Amino acid sequence: MTEVLGTQPAPEQWLVLVTAVAALAVVVPRMAWRLSRNAITIAHEGGHGLIALVTGRRLQSIRLHSDTSGLTVSRGRPTGIGMILTAAAGYTAAPLLGLGGAWLLADHRITLLLWVATALLLALLVMVRNVYGIFTVLLTGGAFLLVSWLTGPDVQSAFAYAVVWFLLIGGVRPVFELQRKRRHGGAPDSDVDQLARLTHAHAAMWLFLFHAVSICSLIGGGRWLLGL
Repeated sequence: MTEVLGTQPAPEQWLVLVTAVAALAVVVPRMAWRLSRNAITIAHEGGHGLIALVTGRRLQSIRLHSDTSGLTVSRGRPTGIGMILTAAAGYTAAPLLGLGGAWLLADHRITLLLWVATALLLALLVMVRNVYGIFTVLLTGGAFLLVSWLTGPDVQSAFAYAVVWFLLIGGVRPVFELQRKRRHGGAPDSDVDQLARLTHAHAAMWLFLFHAVSICSLIGGGRWLLGL
């Protein structure tokens, strides 16, 4: 427990930059993004699920699909602050997780970050209700577990920084994708459309909010990771 809660040496600046480039390499190219976006979907649906529980809703199931879409089902009041926060948690989950991870890494708590991430994935696994979803969460959680148990500090540090960069950078792209889909008449029942109905505020306002959260998280988290 002392090792988990303790601090570890900060990596060299070149390693921080290399992991940032690696994250860009799996987010920007379309082919790579088709695969890596599954991890962002895990964070997205996990965000819905976590906030549903925190706000007193009853979480029933989470499904993750091979087209990188997902669905989280919870029961409770169909309106009100709990439902609003639950709906808003999806697109903000990955950027905010990345920001929290960057804060931990800035405090040199690499091991703690790895174990917290593993615990969250295991908790998510309990609520996943389809085969593909179970497979992707097990694969992701297994990667964290293997790195935490079987590798040395240098590999753990590189992995942790790469993951956090990925969450920060990868958290930006889905909002732009949603905006593009809606411009062409797609995603008629997206999170922003649900929020617009719940709050009587235009969907564009929620898109702006999601953009603001993701971009500000990237800027703030990036500064922490780079030690600026």
